[in-house]
Amino acid sequence: MVFAHGQLRLYLLALLETGPKHGYELITALADRFGGTYRPSPGTVYPRLARLEEEGLVRRSDDGRRATYTLTDAGRVELDERRGDLAALEADVAESVRTLAAEVRQDVRGSMAGLRADLAAAAQQARAAAQSGARRPVDDRAEAHRLRLEAEALVTHFRGEVKAELRRAEAEGRLGSLTVQTLRTVLASALTAVRDTV
Repeated sequence: MVFAHGQLRLYLLALLETGPKHGYELITALADRFGGTYRPSPGTVYPRLARLEEEGLVRRSDDGRRATYTLTDAGRVELDERRGDLAALEADVAESVRTLAAEVRQDVRGSMAGLRADLAAAAQQARAAAQSGARRPVDDRAEAHRLRLEAEALVTHFRGEVKAELRRAEAEGRLGSLTVQTLRTVLASALTAVRDTV
């Protein structure tokens, strides 16, 4: 649980202070604040918006299929009265982002260590197989060519899958800077691991 009891409610009021927003925009703003490490579900955000509306702190207006939420005067008064709580909440959010980012980095490092070990084992098996069967240089070149084509096909397939996932995340508003940083780290580690096997 990222937010303690009542904190998400206060944070939604703070986000609406800058102007009216759709529910989706509020979810995206929260995800951006957490650098992509946390994204609240609609089932978490919309019931709280409904409660804020019941309390007269926000006003909902429907335009087409979307509802826009606006901070009311009563909502501004509550926000002003709770500036101290909001400052403490911002500090908690910053700490949560640091903790979640550290966990993601640790997961990435663990995954890359496993990938390097797998590649090293595969390279060792390939060297052992090459030493046990004295193939002619022509055969070695043909096998190297086949393996290069296979590797390039794997890279092309991976590239296509990553591009599709990034486009999907962008369309859903889930793409954050942490995704790009993670991808940069993973690719750099993968390149190092490949170099270590050739």
